[in-house]
Amino acid sequence: MQRFIHTLFFTLIFLFNISVSKPWVSAATVTLTNNCPHPVWPGIQPNAGKPIVARGGLFLPPHQSQSLQIPAQWKGRVWARLGCNFDAAGRGQCATGDCGGNLYCNGLGGTGPVTIAEFSIGSTDLDFYDISLVDGFNLPMTMIPVKGSGPGSDPRKCKSAGCIRDINTVCPAGLQVRSQDNKRVVACKSACMAFHLPNYCCTGAYANPQTCGPTKYSRIFKNACPKAYSYAYDDPTSLFTCSNVNYLITFCPN
Repeated sequence: MQRFIHTLFFTLIFLFNISVSKPWVSAATVTLTNNCPHPVWPGIQPNAGKPIVARGGLFLPPHQSQSLQIPAQWKGRVWARLGCNFDAAGRGQCATGDCGGNLYCNGLGGTGPVTIAEFSIGSTDLDFYDISLVDGFNLPMTMIPVKGSGPGSDPRKCKSAGCIRDINTVCPAGLQVRSQDNKRVVACKSACMAFHLPNYCCTGAYANPQTCGPTKYSRIFKNACPKAYSYAYDDPTSLFTCSNVNYLITFCPN
C-alpha cells in the first residue's frame, strides 16, 4: 500500500510538472532570425486574454535565430527593440521599441516608432498576418509562412509580408527620430504619432475606410514597402492569410 501511494505521489508530481511547463499545445512555430550586423531584442506582446510567450522578450545576437511555440488561437505582435542596455536584473533602456525598461516585456507593448509583425493563429481555420508601419518604422522586417497545408495555404494567399527597405533613409524631417548625437535617423514616426490628427490616425469622423484614406505621409511608407500596412485601413494589399503553417520573422532581411 505504501509503495502504491509512493508511486501515485510521484506520478502526480510528474503530471503536475508537465502541466506547468507546457500550459498549451503548440499550434505554430514562429522563428525569429536576426540578419542585422547588430543585436536586436525582440519584444512579444499578446492581445488581451492571450498567454504571454517567452516572458515577452529576449536577446538575439547578430545572425542568430530563436524559435517560439505559439498556442492555438493566439493573437499578438512581435517587434525589434534596438540599442538596448540591461543590467543583471534585466532593467535598462532601449533606443527604440522599449517596453518599460524591461528585458522581459511580460505583456507590455513597445514604445513607437517600431516596425511590427502582427498575427492571429487560427485553431482549425485561417491565420491572419501582416507587417505594420502604422506605429512607424525602426527596422526592415519580413514575415514568411513556411510549410503550409490546407485550403488557406494556396500560394496565391500564403504570401510573404514585410518591409525590406530602410525607410529611415527616406523619412521626412517632421517624422524623424534621431540618435542622441543627432548624426543619424534611428526611427521614422507615422504621421499619426507625429501630428496626432484624426485624418492621420483614422479617428473621430475619419474612423472608417470611406473617410480615412492614404495621405502624403502614408504614401511614402507604401511606396517604400508595398507589402506592409501604411495606415489603419490599408487592408487589401497588406493583410495575408494561410493555414496549418509556421512562420519565419526576419529582422534586416536581405
